[in-house]
Amino acid sequence: MCYIDAMIQKGLSTLAALVALAAAPALLSAQAVTPSSNPAAAHSTAPLVTLASKPIGPNQAAPAVTKAAKPLAPAAPTAAVPVPDRPDCGGVPCEEQQPRVIVTLPPPAPTVWKWQDRVLWGVYLVLALVGYIGVMVALSTLKKIERHTAASEEIASAAASAATAAAETAQAALLQAQALANAERPWILVTAEPTRGVESSFEITATNRGRSPATVTAAFDQVLFAPDEASLPLAPESKPVASAARFVPIILLPGESAKLRTFSRADARGVCASDEQFKNVESWSERIFLCGKVAYNDLIAPAGKEAHQTNWCCWYIHGKQRSALVPAGPAAYNAHT
Repeated sequence: MCYIDAMIQKGLSTLAALVALAAAPALLSAQAVTPSSNPAAAHSTAPLVTLASKPIGPNQAAPAVTKAAKPLAPAAPTAAVPVPDRPDCGGVPCEEQQPRVIVTLPPPAPTVWKWQDRVLWGVYLVLALVGYIGVMVALSTLKKIERHTAASEEIASAAASAATAAAETAQAALLQAQALANAERPWILVTAEPTRGVESSFEITATNRGRSPATVTAAFDQVLFAPDEASLPLAPESKPVASAARFVPIILLPGESAKLRTFSRADARGVCASDEQFKNVESWSERIFLCGKVAYNDLIAPAGKEAHQTNWCCWYIHGKQRSALVPAGPAAYNAHT
């Protein structure tokens, strides 16, 4: 019986050793992942006994008991993670809190830069450089255009100023030439002067007061009756006088004169239509106005130039014994062109 008991213990020891060997990798991995909270238990190992799987018959020998397996080498001590103290909930331990796990990810693998990406990056860089150069060239061109435009505006302004100055100079020269021409042109003036040797008789004379010869082309005169100068028509209406003593067109040199007509005391009675009208003239309730016009040309003026004209007007004053002929009439009756 002692032998059988020894064999059973040996078999149980062998079975325990085999179970321990089979569970050793799992224990090692578990210890590597989660360290034991009791370091003394991690280093202690119990002997394992393996038993035979078949029963022992009455005529069979007892199986040999295997020796206990050698204890495993103690695992390398791992760094213990500090566990915070459990709070005391009224003398009773609180529920176990879950530990905080910090997961550290491995660094990302380096990205391989393919040659297609390199070519594309180079193309983008070239396009960027070309665009930048194009923008700079465009800005430079715009600045040049702006400078040229400003210069053109200055030139145009200077040209406009020069043109204006030239026009003003030309106008001044024209006015000066016109003034010189007017100073050198003939000027016909009409005056009324007493006739020499004849009392109360007057001669109406046209005299060239200019510096060049004049050609007298026409002479017109008429007799008007009006209470005063304000009652005369606004514009004189001169008509040619039919007279055998009428002069023909003549040339008047500077300083020469030509007689247009004469008027005497006896002519005053002849121009009146009735004795009553003559009495009105004698009483000055009605006046006699002699008006006329002389047309002449500049002898050295080009053909087709407009003729000059001189208007004249005189008031015949009929006295009891003597008479007078004096200039009178509005400005239109004494105009010069």
